[in-house]
Amino acid sequence: MLTALRLLAAAALALAGTAAPPVRAQQEWVLDALNVEQAWAVTKGENVTVAVVDSAVDTGIKELKDRVTVGPDMTEPALDRKLPPGRHGTAMAALIAGSGADGGLVGVAPAARILSLPLPEEEDGPSFLPPAQEQAPTGESPLARAIRYAAGHGAKVVSLSLGTYGAQKSEREAVSYALGKGVVVVAAVGNDGQGTYAKDNQTSYWSFPAGYPGVIGVGAVDKQGRRAPFSSDNLSVLVAAPGVEVPVVKDRSSYTLSSGTSSAAALVAGVAALIKSRYPEMSPAQVAQAIALSARGRPAAGYDDKVGFGTADAFAALNAAERLAGQQREVAVPSGRHFGEGAESPQPSPPGPDPWRLWLYGAGVLLGLIGFCGAIVVLNQRKQ
Repeated sequence: MLTALRLLAAAALALAGTAAPPVRAQQEWVLDALNVEQAWAVTKGENVTVAVVDSAVDTGIKELKDRVTVGPDMTEPALDRKLPPGRHGTAMAALIAGSGADGGLVGVAPAARILSLPLPEEEDGPSFLPPAQEQAPTGESPLARAIRYAAGHGAKVVSLSLGTYGAQKSEREAVSYALGKGVVVVAAVGNDGQGTYAKDNQTSYWSFPAGYPGVIGVGAVDKQGRRAPFSSDNLSVLVAAPGVEVPVVKDRSSYTLSSGTSSAAALVAGVAALIKSRYPEMSPAQVAQAIALSARGRPAAGYDDKVGFGTADAFAALNAAERLAGQQREVAVPSGRHFGEGAESPQPSPPGPDPWRLWLYGAGVLLGLIGFCGAIVVLNQRKQ
């Protein structure tokens, strides 16, 4: 069961060697691709907590010092244990909220806080089954439990760099619960773009939770903004973000490169955190709309199932969110007026019969009777 909830592919953390210092120089292309530095003039993610459902986040790395809360192990509801820090969860958390302290890695929302909701980390990566072979689970899954916990403990964004084939009722309901509480849910779409099924059918298997309604599904692009070949392509893809050789935290003293939609999803979760920081009352649907409609590198048709609406642009998304936040859902009506300017409608007539019509009707009946009687009299006189 843990395998079905783990990382999207063994390539999710492709160990390509330690990036040469300084790491900020290595990640400059990522920040540029997302237009993050302009967005920081508006907000850096203050007063927002992002839940990272993944392996446990290392609270000791300098980039996240004093800004991580570690929740309970999500594996079993009654399980009381402390999981050791995991590399993948730590890497994703730093991409979201890394402070850049002492020349370290900086995240998209460097002032945000992290709520780490741990699942055991697996070294082998996942072994996904086709939907026809997926066994329906019983009860609440660890992922569903984590999403509900996040929504009930102050998270404004949930970042899910994981997935499995096949929808689960408990997870779908947990996502709906979170969305209903105003929590934005972001998930990686998967790394199956080069699989046999994708090559044979020109589309990839859907991965969940990215495939649930209301979730921001994120694909991966490279330095040139082109879709990463491994990135899954299907209609769960809303937007894309850098996901090829992205610099990430490796441990407390070094960095590495990550390739996969895991990194792309974490980066977009950071963008969502910026929006929720600036517009805390904005609904998840509006946040998704702001990110999608402001994306750069939009496909010629406006949308495709490879990069969605294009690559997320943090600054443009904040501008789009401002426009959406300014839209009034109701038109204010001045006191004493029904619809603003103009004369009011006449008061309705009281119920019951109209007296004038009754008089006219009665007179008509009387005249008819007089005429009828007169005709009878005339006919009788002729017969005599």
